[in-house]
Amino acid sequence: MSKYIRFDWALKRLLRNKVNHVVLEGFLSLLLEQDIKIHKFLESEGNQEDSHDKYNRVDIMCEDGNGRKIIIEVQNERAYSYFQRMLYGTSKVITEHMELGDDYEIVQKVFSINIVYFDLGQGSDYIYHGRTEFVGMHDGEPLKLSARQRELYGGEVPADLMPEYYVLKVNNFNKVAKDSLDQWISFLKTGDIPDDFTARGLPEARERLRIDSLPEKERRAYIKEMERRMVENDVMKSKFIDGREEGRKEGEQNEKTRIARSLKGKVPMRVIVESTGLSEEEIARL
Repeated sequence: MSKYIRFDWALKRLLRNKVNHVVLEGFLSLLLEQDIKIHKFLESEGNQEDSHDKYNRVDIMCEDGNGRKIIIEVQNERAYSYFQRMLYGTSKVITEHMELGDDYEIVQKVFSINIVYFDLGQGSDYIYHGRTEFVGMHDGEPLKLSARQRELYGGEVPADLMPEYYVLKVNNFNKVAKDSLDQWISFLKTGDIPDDFTARGLPEARERLRIDSLPEKERRAYIKEMERRMVENDVMKSKFIDGREEGRKEGEQNEKTRIARSLKGKVPMRVIVESTGLSEEEIARL
């Protein structure tokens, strides 16, 4: 086990403490490529500290480099329908923090940051960014905000107001860290912070996220949780391997059946048996 606390566990607990915001601000600023300041962690069902909370997300009220209030949602959990969950999460974070009757103008910009430790979608990169673009179907011209809307909201196009999504497929990172963001991705994957990692927030993380710095009760709870996750990961891996093996066997059986059907009545039964490995009884039932 690494000597540093896993980032997702720290996010739900230690990083809520204002004195530790510098760690999270460093990560968010590098990822979003602007200076991010945390105002507060928003209270919602997603911010429950129960390690089994099925929503397992954290909503954070921040200020971006232009002084605009934004909400950043960070998720970290396995889910088969994860893309739908991302959509659900951004919708919920808006409605949870908007009172009935409020003007829609108060809706803040939302960034959904998803740190995934499983195979999500198909792609070899380790950081993906998604925006909602509006483009003319006939002339290909992008839709822009009016002058008044730009004045009110500070954006240029509707995408500047719509939720944006980041997917960090950390297990795809198999490179030497070439820049500050790579150093963070390496930490998220390995749980280790080498001495030469100097990315914003990591020196503070190296100091404040040490397992041996936790109070004894918290340290025992953390170790227990990590052991539970190791078992859970082994179970998930076994299910994947078993499922893949079952699928392979099923595919082979289907191919044997297809061949037997195509040969049945055209060649002697003995030839079909030798060619497919099926018994005469199995072939007769086809």
